[in-house]
Amino acid sequence: MPRATKALTDTAIKALKPTDKRYLVTDTGGLVLEVMTSGSKVWRYRYTLHGKRQPLLTIGAYPDIPLIDARAKRDEWSKLVARGESPKRFVAAGKEEKRNTVATFAESWLSEQLEGKSRQYQTMLRRVMDKDVLPWLGGMPLVEVTPSDVLGMCDRIKARGSPQMALQSRNVLKRMFDYAIARQMVTANPAAAVVARFVATQSSRDRVLSPQEIGEVMRAVYTSDMRRALKLALHLLILTMVRKTELTETRWSEFDLSEGVWDIPSERMKKERPHRVYLSRQAIAILTELKALSCQSEWVFPTTRGSSDTPISSSTLNQAVRAMGMDIQHFVLHDFRRTASTHLHEMGYPSDAIEKALAHKIVGIKGVYNKAEYSEQRKTIMQAWADFVQAQIDGAQVIPLFSAA
Repeated sequence: MPRATKALTDTAIKALKPTDKRYLVTDTGGLVLEVMTSGSKVWRYRYTLHGKRQPLLTIGAYPDIPLIDARAKRDEWSKLVARGESPKRFVAAGKEEKRNTVATFAESWLSEQLEGKSRQYQTMLRRVMDKDVLPWLGGMPLVEVTPSDVLGMCDRIKARGSPQMALQSRNVLKRMFDYAIARQMVTANPAAAVVARFVATQSSRDRVLSPQEIGEVMRAVYTSDMRRALKLALHLLILTMVRKTELTETRWSEFDLSEGVWDIPSERMKKERPHRVYLSRQAIAILTELKALSCQSEWVFPTTRGSSDTPISSSTLNQAVRAMGMDIQHFVLHDFRRTASTHLHEMGYPSDAIEKALAHKIVGIKGVYNKAEYSEQRKTIMQAWADFVQAQIDGAQVIPLFSAA
């Protein structure tokens, strides 16, 4: 009659001493403990598959893996063996999962996501991944990312005063994990478990500055200690109704000040269609001053760091506004476009011309047949909007618009 195997205890394990040769001590159910000549102790699993004895499979070192956890792993692998499956393959698959980090998976995901997309979308996605996601989560195995990890990333971004960027980063991660689920790389989406409204609200998407707030914002800009070129950039941003990067990355070659037009090439536009901006008298005056400030650079807004061969960063204007500490609730720079559209519609200007001025696509069947550019109406609209903004700035009569800063 075979001798019954005696189960190990922690006391018995601690009493095991090394010898000049390694030796095995049996627990139960195929679990064994190998005592090394150095005194270290390693859990192994002994099993037979399809009638053939298999090599010992390593569970891990004791006491890092305590007795109770080693038995749990033994039981998990025993169930695989009972189904005729190899626990060794299971271990190998787990190691492969750990090698597949967020950074390595993100690279393959990005290569597919970016193909055929606009340059602006590519820049946004790369910025989110490189600035916020990968420094925080990049080294983690994809399968080990938890909702708590995603929330920690969002909290870190919000701590620097960027709640909308935190929400955008969460949304990008959610799309990436949806893709990973579809590819059977993971079984759950940790970003989806982080409810969007707990990260940040989308209130800025509905934000329209009142006439009074327009004046408050622009007067605060001109009385701040930011450098003159940035003050003019913010003023130009509200007057021209363009997107932030369309302004910060512009070159002097895109302007014809004598004709009062700014032609933005298709590769710099969100919808990849060229866009003409009709310049108001105020915008031309600002650009004339900026020409003198740009130190013969090809860029309208050259960086002041290092070489002037590059434009300012897309985040420079945001940082300048945040540094002012204005008491304008939920305000972000993109609100300038929505603000302009709202007030121009309230003034009674034609919607199609306003949409063209904003470089928006006219949707529906109307957009299919309407190819008009509304040039004359847009010239009128842009001058009317500049005069409206000027009236709000002059409301408190704080400073002359183009005085030295």
